[in-house]
Amino acid sequence: MSATLEPLAVVSIDDAVVLVVDDDAGLRQALGSLFRSVDIKVRSYASAAELLDDELPDVPCCLLLDVRLRGASGLDLQARLAKLGVEIPIVFMTGHGDIAMTVTAMKAGAVDFITKPFRDQDLLDAVATALDKDRQRRLGSQRLSALRARHQTLSPREAEVMGLAVRGLLNKQIAGEIGISEVTVKIHRGQAMRKMKARTFADLVLMAQQLGVRVAVD
Repeated sequence: MSATLEPLAVVSIDDAVVLVVDDDAGLRQALGSLFRSVDIKVRSYASAAELLDDELPDVPCCLLLDVRLRGASGLDLQARLAKLGVEIPIVFMTGHGDIAMTVTAMKAGAVDFITKPFRDQDLLDAVATALDKDRQRRLGSQRLSALRARHQTLSPREAEVMGLAVRGLLNKQIAGEIGISEVTVKIHRGQAMRKMKARTFADLVLMAQQLGVRVAVD
């Protein structure tokens, strides 16, 4: 870390937490002080095993991870988290980085890769980017969960009509496909629009895409 006394931009993001994994106790303490000075919560771990043994916070977070650790390396931990389906944005830090290591980390989804010693502001900027990425991911996940919940309120027939409509079939074609009247198709289609809270048919098509329902291709 740098010894500069220049003002630091405040990058606090809600109740976000930075998870620091580094086997250097002095650096963990310094990083903790830095993040707390700009109102960012922090948890520190001396090894990958310590992090994996802990219950991760259910808030936006990012992982500030040293590449070279005692035991499992930072890249090993990155691979382990991916295998577990844990989607935490990672900022790597190292004093011994090389191009191959950087490429490996970035290809595996790392947000940034910074070399020690680094400027405090550069680190804060990288962490702010990672925290914002996790916030957006969590918001997207919440929206998709709400969308799935609305889709589950559809009756089997409404879901069937919706599925055929977003594939590009006209009401008359849907009626012939499933053996009901065109008027009944319109009713089911209207109910599906209302329950899905789709203001337009284009909205309904977009929702179907997000749900993984097959839609018409231009």
